[in-house]
Amino acid sequence: MYGEDASSSGAGSGGGATIPYDYSSNTNKNERSANHNKPPMFNGDPKRFSWWKTKMYSHIMGMDDELWDILEEGVGDLKLDEEGVALDRKAHTAEQKKLYKKHHTIRGILVAALPHKEYLKMSDKSTAKAMFTSLCSLYEGNEKVKEVKVLCLFINMSCSE
Repeated sequence: MYGEDASSSGAGSGGGATIPYDYSSNTNKNERSANHNKPPMFNGDPKRFSWWKTKMYSHIMGMDDELWDILEEGVGDLKLDEEGVALDRKAHTAEQKKLYKKHHTIRGILVAALPHKEYLKMSDKSTAKAMFTSLCSLYEGNEKVKEVKVLCLFINMSCSE
């Protein structure tokens, strides 16, 4: 029936004409790679930040380990304006142009992984590193502060008994 050659089903089969279709060709390689390249989304939940960060690390390292290096170390001596645009792009060496392009790749991945509300919290940052550092400070810092407050509260309660 399905997937068979149209000539193999007779007119007397009662099912009408069969249209041949190759289901093995149903997987679009571009769709698969596009889904694979979609960064993990962060929903703004501080309790899930560490998990999201781990997923982002794996996602980025799977694409290009130099992208993670740019996220952690920055763009070195490239001069960027407040929106991350190179001030002297035409004067860049080939290596600087490569770094600049990779910077915008990782910045785009980071922006795509954030809902608009989260992006607005760091939209004033010019580099991917500054954006990522801001996110880490906001969410990991907050969690650590909460843990210290809980610990202090626990110690105070223990001392008052």
